[in-house]
Amino acid sequence: MEALRQDDPRRFGRFTALARFDEGASAVRYVARDLASGETALITAARSELAAVPVFSRRFRAEARTAERLAGGWVTPPLDTGDPAGTPADAAEPLWTAAGYVPALPLAEAVSIAGPLPERALRILGAGIAEILSRVHAAGSVLQGLAPGTVLLAADGPRLTAFGPLGAAASAEAGPGGQLSVRLGYLTPEQIEGKEVSAASDLFVLGLLLAYAATGTTPFTEGPAEEASRRIAEDEPELGSVPEELRGLIANCLAKDPDQRPTAGAVAAELALEGAAGLARGGWLPEPLAAAVADQEARVLALEAPEEGDAAREPGKADASAAPEDARPEDPRTLREPEGARTAPEPGDARPTDAPALQNPIDAPAPSGVADAPAPAGSGDAGEDRGTTRFLDTGPRPPQNDRPTTQLALPHGLTAPAPAAHPAQPAAPLALPAAPVTPQPGPTHGGPAPYPAAALPAGPAAPGGPGRGPMVSLPLPPAPAPAPDPAASRRTLLTIAAAAVGGLIVGGGSVAALGSGDTARATDDKPAPKPRRTLPGQAPEPRWIYTHPASESSPLTTALWQDKLLVVTSESQASAVDLRTGKRLWQRADGAKGQAALAAGADLVFVASPSEFLWLSPKNGKVVHRVRFTEAFDDLPGLTVGRLAGSSGPVIWFTGSHTVTVKAPKPKKGKKKGKDKEVVEAYFFAYDIVQREELWRTPVPAGRAPGTPAYRVVAERSADVLVRQDAASLTAAEVKKAKGKGSVRSFDQKTGKLLWTRQYGAASMEAATAGDEDGTLYAAVGQDLQAFEADTTKPLWRVEGSDGSWFGTPLIAGPLIHTTERSRLVGAVERESGRLVWRRSTEVPGTGPAPSLTLSSSEKTLIAADAIQVTAFSAADGERLWKFQDIGSADPKGETVRASYRTLAFGRTVVVQRDRSFYAFPVA
Repeated sequence: MEALRQDDPRRFGRFTALARFDEGASAVRYVARDLASGETALITAARSELAAVPVFSRRFRAEARTAERLAGGWVTPPLDTGDPAGTPADAAEPLWTAAGYVPALPLAEAVSIAGPLPERALRILGAGIAEILSRVHAAGSVLQGLAPGTVLLAADGPRLTAFGPLGAAASAEAGPGGQLSVRLGYLTPEQIEGKEVSAASDLFVLGLLLAYAATGTTPFTEGPAEEASRRIAEDEPELGSVPEELRGLIANCLAKDPDQRPTAGAVAAELALEGAAGLARGGWLPEPLAAAVADQEARVLALEAPEEGDAAREPGKADASAAPEDARPEDPRTLREPEGARTAPEPGDARPTDAPALQNPIDAPAPSGVADAPAPAGSGDAGEDRGTTRFLDTGPRPPQNDRPTTQLALPHGLTAPAPAAHPAQPAAPLALPAAPVTPQPGPTHGGPAPYPAAALPAGPAAPGGPGRGPMVSLPLPPAPAPAPDPAASRRTLLTIAAAAVGGLIVGGGSVAALGSGDTARATDDKPAPKPRRTLPGQAPEPRWIYTHPASESSPLTTALWQDKLLVVTSESQASAVDLRTGKRLWQRADGAKGQAALAAGADLVFVASPSEFLWLSPKNGKVVHRVRFTEAFDDLPGLTVGRLAGSSGPVIWFTGSHTVTVKAPKPKKGKKKGKDKEVVEAYFFAYDIVQREELWRTPVPAGRAPGTPAYRVVAERSADVLVRQDAASLTAAEVKKAKGKGSVRSFDQKTGKLLWTRQYGAASMEAATAGDEDGTLYAAVGQDLQAFEADTTKPLWRVEGSDGSWFGTPLIAGPLIHTTERSRLVGAVERESGRLVWRRSTEVPGTGPAPSLTLSSSEKTLIAADAIQVTAFSAADGERLWKFQDIGSADPKGETVRASYRTLAFGRTVVVQRDRSFYAFPVA
């Protein structure tokens, strides 16, 4: 951080620049303040010569908008943006964006200060980045730009800065000879092979970052620099110094095959199940880093606005007559590093002066041991990275063996005339290659053949100092063939130049940066849905958000009443939320520990509590009717009612049990009387909640202690109801008798008489089961889903599942059955034939039970919910519509949330619940 220079802008919209924070060849960042409100911001201003490139400026603005959409959690929201769209090129108005200032250190600087991070800090760092990546990937985008200089460590957790051009171009630096060395973060095997990047590419880079944070070096640095790209593509990572508890996860992230890498959600859950914010409670930074962050904050807060005598220039109105920095006296306002903070110089970006010239615009790196080329006058110490500022005397750095590996020469004359660059930061002239590059033979990826690995002199390694992410060696596409239209050729080169700065073109495949509009490739099982024109996005803006009060116990059950109320029960009460507004209307202690919230006619809410049935007024929650079990079932003293098994219209089905004493038989003469026995008797009930009367009860086998069996109605037919008993409530004798197979019972609708008990193939006692009104039963059998005739158990068809997985409870909807698997595959099958209509992944880790399914009222949108996220699909063709994750409060003192998501649908809305938070999303 240093004082403003004479040619620096003083104003960015409502913000007044206070100091330079850091700089690169394509952007300068300033600390600025809104003098009216006192708000401090960090301004990123693109250099004018790049802002004049139309493709770059469009990408810059697009990425700023995307960053705004992703704001929240560990991404600081933009505050304002300078948009010179439509301004004449000669106006030299810079592109800039402002974000709230958060005291933080780049990861590279943190490692140079305190060395490798401890395991807890690594978990928080990785979980925080993974949470961000999960949101990015849920929007159908790829982040890129991850590097030790763009990952920040703040007092309450990690932050991420630099998206798209702010991640790649803004971290560029000018090297000797005016070449632009673009630091694009870490390279991945698929990039080396010239393939397109994907969400899995971000996970590979995350693995590199975690390995670097854990050891102070990246895992592919040992060996000759010219073989670095081959090591990335072929060698196994060196992770011996990584903490053992994290070694397996990082190795999985670094898998060569992108399909073998975990998802961002899986990484976040494995590193910190309670979330990065939850794990970071009470502080997470080692003491030297916490002190450095506090020192930075103090210095920024102490900054004052320039004196009135300073030139208050608008952005872009630099004084062309300003003297070079080395000709000016030292500015007393310059913020200097403490003595001893600098260390030995590192290899610079220049190649040896005697290196042969290359026809390819990719220059060879400096071989190990070759002295650096002389730095341009005024550029400062070659070993000092002026892009970041260290505030403490930290002693020696950990071993560094990261070499800058490549420079991208951009064509000459493709931008508007640029103002003279400051001597300390030479501008990057855009130079046309001397001759076209000849394509090398090899496989294609929708474009020119990529260069062989030998053309990539070196790959990524650990940063060479604070904020110095590695420069990657990537082949540019072959130059276009000469065309009769010189303007057309110029436009083509413009695109290539801007891509090299703001997104990069790799081999024949394009790197799809965050916010791009490219169409995603289908990766799931066939048959595939029709191609979509836009990528899946984030969830729509909720119509309302309701948060259950922290002063009350967490919700136990939730239900919808008449599409008007959301009824929530907890240990202490029942409460109602208006479905139109999300406002709580009432709460009633009588409904504590209640279950269900059914419509008892048109004007009452039915709630079943542990000791009584309640009928509440929907207006104020007042108890209108009350039926205590001791009164309604007086012939069953001490009746314990289990959870409701199901409902249909005014009828509910439930189980109950009570204990009776069976007297010992009269002993024979001369024998002692035996002991009386206590026996549990269980019943299955049907009850009319409108008439408030019992319809029937039938004796059933008692369940495991305390004795009430847990039933679930899997199908209602005109003459009977089909019921499954939860395996956990079966007695040991019943489990042994079943021999691992589950069964279904049929009870007469009118009398409750048990009609039959059936087993279906090899379906287990835990197998998910559902039936329809036509007499077909659908059950998970091993890894497959099978259909049976309910009355005869005859198999009808079978759908194969994924290896190592099993099906969850299917959802029947008209002619389709929607399926769900533990592997996080969701699909649709024709009820009649079992033909697979579509199958898609929710793209979250395959742990825990299969996602639960909910269908919108129109049956057009299918919602899948599990412990990680909610995913919305088009019910007809499986098109992924949006994903939603509530990562909880970013406040380190916030409550840890482990609850799974629940979903309830009404009208054109789906209510998503995670513990205390409720979101009402619009759906088709």
